[in-house]
Amino acid sequence: MTALLEVKGLKKYFAVGRGSGSEKAGLVRAVDGIDFTLAQGETLGLVGESGCGKSTVGRTILRLIPATAGEIKYKGQNIEKLSQKQFLPLRREMQIVFQDPFGSLNPQMTIGRALGEPIYVHGLAKTKSELTERVANLLDLVGLSPSHMRRYPHEFSGGQRQRIVMARALALEPSLIICDEPVSALDVSIQAQIINLLKDLQKKLALTYIFIAHDLSVVKHCSDRIAVMYLGKIMELAGKHDLYNSPRHPYTQALLSAIPVPDPTAKKERIILKGDVPSPLNPPSGCRFRTRCPKVFDRCLSEEPAMRIVGPGHSAACHLLEK
Repeated sequence: MTALLEVKGLKKYFAVGRGSGSEKAGLVRAVDGIDFTLAQGETLGLVGESGCGKSTVGRTILRLIPATAGEIKYKGQNIEKLSQKQFLPLRREMQIVFQDPFGSLNPQMTIGRALGEPIYVHGLAKTKSELTERVANLLDLVGLSPSHMRRYPHEFSGGQRQRIVMARALALEPSLIICDEPVSALDVSIQAQIINLLKDLQKKLALTYIFIAHDLSVVKHCSDRIAVMYLGKIMELAGKHDLYNSPRHPYTQALLSAIPVPDPTAKKERIILKGDVPSPLNPPSGCRFRTRCPKVFDRCLSEEPAMRIVGPGHSAACHLLEK
């Protein structure tokens, strides 16, 4: 399959505080050198604990925040080297669905205006009637009624607001949509509806997704491949069946052991990680996961493991895989 997106050596550091003079007090290494490709029509799940850099990856890819280093190629073009004017046509093709739908909607705008604004700005509708028709079609596409155009965000439920945000992301007919924890604030029954809607839209509109979440059980249902992040690094990357059936990295194994099993008689070994996630201001030497890893040994303290292929389409960063 053709690669729609290629990310190489992506880094995003945030300077925090100041020392004497102009000297910085420190750098938060939110994303610290990650690589992956995304094929046209594929869904890549990006998972990990809160604070591991998942959302920063999404925002950096869309140039909502500038990258510190690395390459982001969209359809073979390095978008980091483009000016704002050159990037504008590509902005239409790359959209995002935020975690909090209420916070990402203007409470003073009707839904019709919120959906119509990007269409108007990018000149995709020539007349008011054409604009209204496009907005009505968008609402219908996500399972809402055109009559909802006159309402405001506070008049909708959480699930309905998420559908509205999805409609806004679709307004410019994108190829790539980054879904930043789109179901984490919703009830389980509503989560299933939104995930099913995302899958239906993907088939209908040939969309490509990056699905960011911290819940591996949710990601399993909507991803083709899954990348597991920890402290700004990708620890393991594999097809969903390989990852769930044969996790190779100790961190992935611990995350999967925490997924509840809906069978009270089933016995499952739970891997409890001790301690807290280290600060990205001062990440551990060697392997990032070594301070919590139950299988840590001497080499992990000084040498950072490289991503290595451990199976077809399956790679992981762990020294244990060399043994």
